[in-house]
Amino acid sequence: MKIIHTLLQTTLFIILIAAMPYSGQAQFGDLLKKAENIVTGGDDGGNIGLGLKEALEVGVDDAVQSLSAQNGYLESPYKILIPEEAKPIVSKLSKVPGFQNVEKDLISKMNEAAEIAAKKAGPIFLDAIKQITFQDAMDILTGSDDAATRFLERGSRQALYAEFMPVIQKALDEVNARSYWKSAVDAYNKIPFTKKMNPELDDHVNNKALDGMFSLIEVKEEGIRTDVSQRTSPLLKEVFAKQD
Repeated sequence: MKIIHTLLQTTLFIILIAAMPYSGQAQFGDLLKKAENIVTGGDDGGNIGLGLKEALEVGVDDAVQSLSAQNGYLESPYKILIPEEAKPIVSKLSKVPGFQNVEKDLISKMNEAAEIAAKKAGPIFLDAIKQITFQDAMDILTGSDDAATRFLERGSRQALYAEFMPVIQKALDEVNARSYWKSAVDAYNKIPFTKKMNPELDDHVNNKALDGMFSLIEVKEEGIRTDVSQRTSPLLKEVFAKQD
């Protein structure tokens, strides 16, 4: 209720400014800054904007640290599996000498590649978090338990995909996944009476790696919003106590 009161206070404040004569609007910039301070922390409204950014930073840091660790993806709920369209290849290849363990080996290599790539994600996420505006903070604050994560995803996923792709490709090559997959596909394509296939492995791993990253950030955000014990700083305790 305190937060709703604060937002209503801010809205009324801005409406009053808009109703002023032109001469009175000469100081509009300063007054609007005061209204912004109510939400972002420079006034009695508390450090809401800063708290939201810190919550996302905590979620991002935890997600990156967890998923970039050895077996971070492989032994998590975000484990990357083979592409759906690759299952016929795996089924056929399991009968070909040298490829009996193709599914297990490929899954291991894909997840290892994602773990290598995840180490590069932190700065990209944090740069997106810095872009949160006054209006964004208001929308996130009154949104659902995953509102901050969804904001982050909308604002960064496309850029992350583009930045992540060369990292994923390099990471896949570091564990020989793309060459291994090419060998597997070539062997499959030599099997008589089969439909020739060549799925894009790097695109699949990239999207699944990002899906897992955002899903874990979402879990962290919801935890901070709903679980007092996960508010690990005075700022988080101050801001999110107002939502309880």
